[in-house]
Amino acid sequence: MQPKGNLPMMKPDDMQYFDKLLVDIDEETLSPEEQKERKIMKLLLKIKNGTPPMRKAALRQITDKAREFGAGPLFNQILPLLMSPTLEDQERHLLVKVIDRILYKLDDLVRPYVHKILVVIEPLLIDEDYYARVEGREIISNLAKAAGLATMISTMRPDIDNMDEYVRNTTARAFAVVASALGIPSLLPFLKAVCKSKKSWQARHTGIKIVQQIAILMGCAILPHLKNLVEIIEHGLVDEQQKVRTITALALAALAEAATPYGIESFDSVLKPLWKGIRQHRGKGLAAFLKAIGYLIPLMDAEYANYYTREVMLILIREFQSPDEEMKKIVLKVVKQCCATDGVEPQYIKEEILPPFFKHFWNQRMALDRRNYRQLVDTTVEIANKVGAAEIVGRVVDDLKDEAEQYRKMVMETIEKIMANLGAADIDSRLEEQLIDGILYAFQEQTTEDVVMLNGFGTVVNALGKRVKPYLPQICGTILWRLNNKSAKVRQQAADLISRIAIVMKTCQEERLMGHLGVVLYEYLGEEYPEVLGSILGALKGIVNVIGMTKMTPPIKDLLPRLTPILKNRHEKVQENCIDLVGRIADRGAEYVSAREWMRICFELLELLKAHKKAIRRATVNTFGYIAKAIGPHDVLATLLNNLKVQERQNRVCTTVAIAIVAETCSPFTVIPALMNEYRVPELNVQNGVLKSLSFMFEYIGEMGKDYIYAIAPLLEDALMDRDLVHRQTTMSTIQHMALGVYGFGCEDALVHLLNYVWPNIFETSPHVVQAFMGAIEGFRVGMGAAKILQYALQGLFHPARKVRDVYWKVYNTVYIGAQDSMIPSYPRVPNDVKNSYGSAEGEGFLSSSCKLRVKKVELRVKQVEFRVTKVELRVTKVELRVTKVELRVTKVELRVTKVELRVTKVELRVRKVELRVTKVELRVTKVELRVTKVELRVTKVELRVRKVELRVTKVELRVTKVELRVTKVELRVTKVELRVTKSSYESRVASYKSRVAS
Repeated sequence: MQPKGNLPMMKPDDMQYFDKLLVDIDEETLSPEEQKERKIMKLLLKIKNGTPPMRKAALRQITDKAREFGAGPLFNQILPLLMSPTLEDQERHLLVKVIDRILYKLDDLVRPYVHKILVVIEPLLIDEDYYARVEGREIISNLAKAAGLATMISTMRPDIDNMDEYVRNTTARAFAVVASALGIPSLLPFLKAVCKSKKSWQARHTGIKIVQQIAILMGCAILPHLKNLVEIIEHGLVDEQQKVRTITALALAALAEAATPYGIESFDSVLKPLWKGIRQHRGKGLAAFLKAIGYLIPLMDAEYANYYTREVMLILIREFQSPDEEMKKIVLKVVKQCCATDGVEPQYIKEEILPPFFKHFWNQRMALDRRNYRQLVDTTVEIANKVGAAEIVGRVVDDLKDEAEQYRKMVMETIEKIMANLGAADIDSRLEEQLIDGILYAFQEQTTEDVVMLNGFGTVVNALGKRVKPYLPQICGTILWRLNNKSAKVRQQAADLISRIAIVMKTCQEERLMGHLGVVLYEYLGEEYPEVLGSILGALKGIVNVIGMTKMTPPIKDLLPRLTPILKNRHEKVQENCIDLVGRIADRGAEYVSAREWMRICFELLELLKAHKKAIRRATVNTFGYIAKAIGPHDVLATLLNNLKVQERQNRVCTTVAIAIVAETCSPFTVIPALMNEYRVPELNVQNGVLKSLSFMFEYIGEMGKDYIYAIAPLLEDALMDRDLVHRQTTMSTIQHMALGVYGFGCEDALVHLLNYVWPNIFETSPHVVQAFMGAIEGFRVGMGAAKILQYALQGLFHPARKVRDVYWKVYNTVYIGAQDSMIPSYPRVPNDVKNSYGSAEGEGFLSSSCKLRVKKVELRVKQVEFRVTKVELRVTKVELRVTKVELRVTKVELRVTKVELRVTKVELRVRKVELRVTKVELRVTKVELRVTKVELRVTKVELRVRKVELRVTKVELRVTKVELRVTKVELRVTKVELRVTKSSYESRVASYKSRVAS
């Protein structure tokens, strides 16, 4: 359905929420509430079903007008939508974002709707999707900040002792989020009251669960409040209700896990009840108590850990035979934690733990449940770290020939992890034979080709190293036989195994065997399955890496032409392995292939720059560098420059990186002339590509850039004066890398010159240009010193316009962070005033004492000096005059003037000389003339009668806030001055300074 107006399509499920928009009605006839409701509906429909630009605009509008719409109308429409059963994940995410935004705006207006929001949002906290849980936590956190702790507690308090466990669970999680938002201390009094509630055990259960969820959510942030949290819940270990005792033990386990490896002192009060508990409880209660002790033992000192481990191990061994799956997982976890503790002796583990452990856990049933499988493998590896590899491998090696494949995989994974951690040093020759025999059997008897077997085989062979030499013919025979298998998965796995064991074959000096495998793999390059072909190329790459170019069979000159057509394959695995192999040949054996073949490969490589996978693009641009080194840069460069004209941006960027790598490989002077020539092409993409290439090039070549900075400066000037933003952005990025590279090589003049072109971009608003500008300034700071940047920045730090000041302060702060020490000598000297002294006598004395100046001959000749001041303006913006107390009393005044005549015929005022001196500015006025020709004043009759006048002024203050002195034009001309110093020596001494300080 399509509503009228600029609205998106409506789904059938949306009808019940947005049906009013389908009715064509004159909105002016509606009441204000209905108009508001209709407006919110339109915005929500745009957010839910609209295009990204439409959604963005609607989201901004609903956020800005949130207070105008009001909390009621907004939540009355958003919350039913969120509870819709047909809501998709993406739509839910968008509506959650709406709530998140409007909560900030509504602030305390949201209080009446807290319960309604929580009913909708709390279920997200136990959602299967991780991102849904994060969104739920974020909304409740913002809600708590907006509504306040009192409102949140009063709203959720009734749900704490709800009979439904689902409601209690979500409430506990919501309280944990509130604690993380508003701080644990603010919630502690409430938790103390709830956990000791006598009214119902459900309230106590929920209160303790809140503590558990706080520990899970906040991790080590609970450490400052650990003792208080433990004291709040410790009584739950002896509660009359079984469920309360269980959740208390689980909460203690969560607190101990969050506090690891600190905080054992806080748990002193609960050790005794826990210890009693593991002797009294059975089933789920015992599992929880064991879990708590398992997390507490790693916090203890080695001596105590050893004692408690021996005590708890008796119960653990008894529970090895428990049929309960949950109990098995917890027992395995606790055994792992106990064995990892420092104080436990290997001998004790060998004698007391290993026999029952292998008897009860190492069976086929454990391999079927994935969680048990993972826990058993981890625990066994941890035990092996304590007692050694041979002890564990010897017990499980025969199980590699077990009839159950899943069990064989579990054994193989365990052996792989043990060998990877501990190596094969303590494995004797008999066990070595059993091991090779077992892994060959397990590898060959696979029905589903799994990476577990492949990893295990590779790890064991690599761990044994030279000791595997007698078994290599048998292993290679198995590989060759499996390369002929009709199943693609089997062939792929065989090829993958070659790449894993190629290094060991080299160590064992089996080059003839590797050569034979190389020929076989070469014959299989016509493989039709791309996954298998990718593995075959990976195996060839592994052999080429270790055998070298000269001994490789087939010869490189035959191998490379077969690889060229494979580069056209669009499968990512094939592309990645093929380009890696071609790059390795180009790097080490380019002379075995003709230049024409390399050029063919260059053209094929251009297509690989379009690949989606970054690793392929990176390998491709590196290969361009190798090829350029092999056949010379000119042909390769011509191909790459031509590719700058394509429309696709990713392709052009990769091309610029390849050009930079060619420059780094073959020296920049081979590339820069071609790039500068290409910049003359009046096409935007090409010019931007050239600038990008220069940016990458200066980044790669570093200090070599000092030889090319003057040659490239005119091109950069031109680009910095271009109207196109991208031109200037890319050029500033280039200058950043250039300035960093030439630091300390005396190129400051060129950098200052370029800075004058970069600086006008200071007021750009585009985020990318701003970032490039700040990067360039950072580069200049390093390249030519912070002092010069400071002189530029000082001009605008105190500008009257705030936006101008902000930009300049941003520059200043950036320079300050990077080089505050080198800015100190460059700060302007501020003269002392009546109140403040801005100089440092000690610093100046130190400078004068350590300064020696000797001048043999100085001549200064100035021919003419003229100083002209055309205009001087002095403005005083505000003057306040306050008089403390003035009293004027006039009782009676009478003034009568009958007739007054004043005639002035001529007045002359002559001022010969006036001097105004302002510190360093002198204003001299030689002659001022004032002539008044005629003034007539006639007063016929004036009467002034004042009976009584009283004037009282209590206080008078005079304040001048702002005085401006503007000098528009000053000219200084020096006609002729001669200063000659024939010979002088000046040595400043510390003695006078010391005497001054002493006095």
